Amino acid sequence: MTMKVIGAGFGRTGTLSMKGALEHLGLGPCYHMLEVLNRPENADAWFDAAQGEPLGAGADWDDILRGYQSSVDWPACHFWRPLSEHYPDAKVILTVRDEEAWWNSISNTIFRSFQTKDSVNDPDRLRMRRMSRDLIVNKVFGGNLTDREHALAVYRRNIETVEAALPKERLLVFDVAQGWEPLCAFLELPVPDDPFPSTNTTKQFQERMAARNAGKPLPPLNP
Repeated sequence: MTMKVIGAGFGRTGTLSMKGALEHLGLGPCYHMLEVLNRPENADAWFDAAQGEPLGAGADWDDILRGYQSSVDWPACHFWRPLSEHYPDAKVILTVRDEEAWWNSISNTIFRSFQTKDSVNDPDRLRMRRMSRDLIVNKVFGGNLTDREHALAVYRRNIETVEAALPKERLLVFDVAQGWEPLCAFLELPVPDDPFPSTNTTKQFQERMAARNAGKPLPPLNP
């Protein structure tokens, strides 16, 4: 099993819905930040990869992503360039959404979670926190999570960089609101009869984060 699809879009661009869509199309399992919860030892590997120069130097991608056919969301999207070089036959999907909607979503979910103080003692959660803070807070956003214009500039720069680096036949710039048709055309797969997945709304993210911080069972996500 090897990687067939690499996601290059930032978190809160519909990446969990994208994970569901790719798995529905037979391109799963799909690696998403939630997968680090299942394989917490990978948090250290992602952290180490982010220290490499050039980015990802020395990372054993086949080991980190063993058993997966696709990836979306952080941490993997931060490494779209070395991953696309390591898996030259994989297609790349850049998930995007309306800028204002993205800012409203990420500022009320991921950014808020980093700014909320809580007491974490679980070793696995501490490993995840070290990795995600280093990668998302520091390396992607330069430690600045409160400046809207700064965050949007980083968001735009990622889109421009990906579009400039990859040939059009290998890259799909995709808004999950577009549904199955452009995705399936790009992947050369039939369009399913089922609705396109829609999950992990801002409210659901906040509810799950509150439950996790309180040590309670996480509420389910709708498919």
